[in-house]
Amino acid sequence: MKDPIRYKDAGVDIDAANQATEQIKKLARSTFNENVFSEIGGFGGMFNGVFPDTREPVLVSSCDGVGTKLKVAFATGVHNTISHDLVAHCVNDILVQGARPLFFLDYIATGKLDPEVVSQIVDGLAAGCRESNCALLGGETAEMPGLYADGEYDLAGFIVGVVDRHRIINGARITEGDVVVGLPSEGLHTNGYSLARKLLFDIAEYKLDQTVPELGCTAAEELLKPHKCYLPALERLIEHEGVIKGLAHITGGGLIENIPRILPANVDVALKEGSWPVLPVFDLLRKIGGVPSEDMLRTFNLGIGMVVIAGPKFLQFIEDKFNCARQEYYVIGEVVNGSGNVRFV
Repeated sequence: MKDPIRYKDAGVDIDAANQATEQIKKLARSTFNENVFSEIGGFGGMFNGVFPDTREPVLVSSCDGVGTKLKVAFATGVHNTISHDLVAHCVNDILVQGARPLFFLDYIATGKLDPEVVSQIVDGLAAGCRESNCALLGGETAEMPGLYADGEYDLAGFIVGVVDRHRIINGARITEGDVVVGLPSEGLHTNGYSLARKLLFDIAEYKLDQTVPELGCTAAEELLKPHKCYLPALERLIEHEGVIKGLAHITGGGLIENIPRILPANVDVALKEGSWPVLPVFDLLRKIGGVPSEDMLRTFNLGIGMVVIAGPKFLQFIEDKFNCARQEYYVIGEVVNGSGNVRFV
């Protein structure tokens, strides 16, 4: 009689999954608040749907991943920063409509589950959620042998937030003469990594642990710089109804494709060249590959991670709030008559 075949023989280790779940429970609980009615490990997460301070609550949701920035995590063995990035990215995505985060769900898929790696990932998720007052309500950890290379995994996040209907920010009120303010990024954030890795590692042949003089740090340190969360800088501003007319999170597509997502059809945004410092990493990438300007603009954030559009009468008020929050900012352009595009002047 042949030896019996178990699930573990097919590559799925239930004991390792249970060990990971116990670690996840501890980390997730650190993000819970009085609105969480469930524990990690149930079939669904429960969150209080009563919003006493909101007249007409509107739920805002988004989901995203961190792209091939994952490749840098695999190569360095640093897994908590990209998960923190994921939370920041998702928080920013709903923030542009004036929403505050309520809860977050994650999805981790791998070929062979490593409880230590999962623990690092969830540690970063929990840290990002705590900083945004967002509950890590649940998620899925899937072990799928043969689908992922050894040591690799995929990571996605799902967020739900709330905004009062009369405080929704959607760009509809943007008019000619409004001012455009840019909030600086920390680096590439989570976009453009396929091109950046090709340029740095294939073309320039840098090693991950090699110090790059133009950057003042190693290639790995540069590529693992965090995706900045803009909630702390903007949370006091979104409370003031009518101050901010539009917000654009500068992700894939860069300035020229993300800003038009919030513009009415009869206006353009004119960005003033040289009005903000382009980070050294972008100059280096352009130089290594002779990357055309159009590709740079459509691939990278070029040093601006969030764009704020408001009426000129509120500019001083906005600047005061940013100064109080110790948030750097640059007045980078204005709204002009047009057809829903971005132009440089």
